[in-house]
Amino acid sequence: MKTIFITGASTGLGKATAKLFAANGWKVIATMRKPENEHELGLIDNITLLPLDVTDPVQIESTTKAARALGNIDVVFNNAGYGLMGPLESTTDEQLVRQLNTNLLGVIRVTQAFIPYFREKGNGLFISTTSIGGLITFPFSSVYHATKWALEGWSESMAFELKKVGVGIKTVSPGGIKTDFLSRSADMAAHPAYDQWMGKMFAGLNEDHFTPAEEIAAIVYEAATDGKEKLRYVAGEDAKALYAQRLELGDEAFRKQMEQVFLGE
Repeated sequence: MKTIFITGASTGLGKATAKLFAANGWKVIATMRKPENEHELGLIDNITLLPLDVTDPVQIESTTKAARALGNIDVVFNNAGYGLMGPLESTTDEQLVRQLNTNLLGVIRVTQAFIPYFREKGNGLFISTTSIGGLITFPFSSVYHATKWALEGWSESMAFELKKVGVGIKTVSPGGIKTDFLSRSADMAAHPAYDQWMGKMFAGLNEDHFTPAEEIAAIVYEAATDGKEKLRYVAGEDAKALYAQRLELGDEAFRKQMEQVFLGE
């Protein structure tokens, strides 16, 4: 029986992925900031809950050590993250640091904690949730995009060195996911000078095109089990369509199209 270690497993994609892998006979180590508040995953026999705040380097060390003590781990799924939105002008330093710590440094530190373990046994796979926002951009999400573009570039570079020690790395880049992301996993910065454009931006978001978390989890499962040396999995029809448009139109034409769609003339 194979084992996957998941960060950010309390809700949304992380929870859907934990349930899918467990249903397919995997052992799942599901981590989250407050496992004592999780009342569904803990009832599944092959799921173990552990506490993990990915912004806490000390807890990363202790939790990853505890996970390794439970037995062989085959896949690490770096999924914890959230979106910081709003104009940079009104973004506080606290918001900047929290976004970078969670979305970028948390992934890097969890990965770093597992590399010696995977290297010594000669196999293992890292999968990270990036976003279509790591391949294209939307207005008023600059710091979020900074983390997701960084993860895509970091993963591509890491693929070279990890391959030399028998370890794989992949990214899953979803578009919109039908969860409570905007209300639960989004942090908003506001400034009156930008209110009219912020209003247009959110009016242009069509949640009807968002993909159920279970469908994105299926792409994570595919990445974990297909045996392919493939870096990037764009997930969800909206993400695939947007990325295809960018490649077809070119950077500048695509950027102008996004401006018209979300901000108007």
